[in-house]
Formats: sequence, C-alpha cells, structure tokens
Amino acid sequence: MKVRAFFRAAKVESAKPPYDTMHIKVFYPTKGETYNNQDIPPADPQQAPYSVVIFFNGWKCGPETYQWLAMKLVERGLVVVTFSWIEEYSPGKITLTPGINSALWKPDRYGTGPSSSTLPTLLQELERLQSTEPLAGMLDLERIILGGHSAGGRMAMENADPRFFPQVAGAFAYGTSAAAPVSLGHEPGKILPLPDKLPLLLMGGTYDVIMARMAKKYGLGSDPLILLEYTFQQAISGGREDSYLLILEGAQHFSISHPFDLTQVWISDLPLQRSEDKIRDLMAETIGLFIDAHVRQQPTALRALNQLLDPANPLIASVERK
Repeated sequence: MKVRAFFRAAKVESAKPPYDTMHIKVFYPTKGETYNNQDIPPADPQQAPYSVVIFFNGWKCGPETYQWLAMKLVERGLVVVTFSWIEEYSPGKITLTPGINSALWKPDRYGTGPSSSTLPTLLQELERLQSTEPLAGMLDLERIILGGHSAGGRMAMENADPRFFPQVAGAFAYGTSAAAPVSLGHEPGKILPLPDKLPLLLMGGTYDVIMARMAKKYGLGSDPLILLEYTFQQAISGGREDSYLLILEGAQHFSISHPFDLTQVWISDLPLQRSEDKIRDLMAETIGLFIDAHVRQQPTALRALNQLLDPANPLIASVERK
C-alpha cells in the first residue's frame, strides 16, 4: 500500500469573499502500482469501505505540518482529510484557522449548535467524494472521526456530537481544553461540558508552554496540565471506558505538528526533553489503535491499545480512562 493525495476546493457558505474558499487535501491508500498518465491514481479497494478522519489544524498551523500523521493513519487503512481556511476572524485580523463559530461559545448559546463553521462544508465534500473517483463508493461515511490540534482539537471534541453530526463516531485531540472563554462572559476557570456521547482520546504534553499560559489566562495558575485534567474530570462523565487522557512526558504544544510552522514564532515551547520522532510515533500509534478499537471495532485493537499505554513507558507521564 502507498499513500497518495489529491486536492479539492469548497465554499464555506457562512463566509464572505474572499475568505469563503476552503482548500482540502485528501490522503488515501493506493495499491502502490505505477500509473502512467494518471493525475490521480485509483484507490486500493481491498480495505474499503474506509473510515475517514477529518483533522482540524491549530490556529496559524498549516495543514502540511500534520501530513506525517495523515500518512501514518492512511497506512493503517484510513482516509484522512486536512484543510486550509484563511479567514478574517475579527476586523483587520486575518490568519489560518480551524473555523470557529465563537458566537456558539457564549453562555446562552453554548451547546445549541455546532461550534465548527467548517465541518458542515467538509461533510458535504465527503458526500461528493463518495460519488467521484478515485474514492467512489469506498468511504464509510457513517464512521467519521474528528481529530485536531490546539483550537482544532477543541473543534474535534465539541463537534463530535450526534445531535448535529450523526455520522461522526469518535474524536481525538492534542493540546486543548474545554475552558470557557472569559471574554465572552464566562466566569474564570469554568470548564464547559463536552457532548460525551462518543469515544474520545485527549492528549497533551508536560512541556506545553501554550497550555500553561492559557491556564494562567483563565486564572488557574501556570501548570501545563491543569486544563487537560480539568477537562477530563469535569467536561465528560465517562462510564463507557472509551474516554482517555494521555499525558506525554516531555512533549510540547507543537509536538504534533512537524516541521515547525514559521507563522508560530511569536510564542515558544520549552526545550525538548525527549525524541520528537519517538513522541510522534507513540502519538500516531495511540491514535490509530484508539480508532481501531473504539470506532472500527477491530477485535485485537483494544488489547494492543492497553498494552501500548503502559505507564512504565518513559514517554508516558500518565494515562487515565473512564
């Protein structure tokens, strides 16, 4: 199996020109053969239908920095979608975002609708891909997984909600939380509830300066793990044994994005204390087994996931499940 990709463009109906176009990259498995004069090689039908991962980038993080993860997940038999959307998120402020409808974070509106302004467009595009080559008829659009980093991770967690998106079957997120924005009228330190209806893998790192600064901003000190722990403790009740909190020892806020994006130079992580490659390998294997166990229901995956998340592993600071 080889990994290939192709591009698409789609309109975000809620946005105004020129910031209403999303550029999408779809990673998929091929047979690994040589295809002469073919712009887009055919997909490998052997493992179809393919569950789909939609990955939400972090604020100012180019989608190309998550290509390493997309390729590893495709090698496991998944299709992965990343996207690039530049928007004017406030007057005169323009950047790459995962697409956040911040109005749905207000105290009187939270939970009344999807906080992602990009997911409806992405799901519509998947429907179109299901009827066109090279993935025609090969997508499992009833088992879509949302993943994301930082603000994009929050989008993944909050929008894994069967009320609004019944085709979503699980979510994973790195370096994020469900802390309530004080600027929108919430009291400091409040953690907003998550849908808590689907499997969730929440991950973070012990050397995450950005999460430490966010905790301080919300009046919770400067512990890089406090928002992750509060989110796991307060935002979900669990009870199904399919919700995880994995803390990676020595990992930074941008450990999931590689190579480092130059638009992020305004804020810095702590110096690395562990091998970046080993951290990313553990992260990717955990995400893959989590999907295999709790979304694709593969019979041996849960045991493999439990074995992988061994607290004796020096790259694992802690792991919780509920």
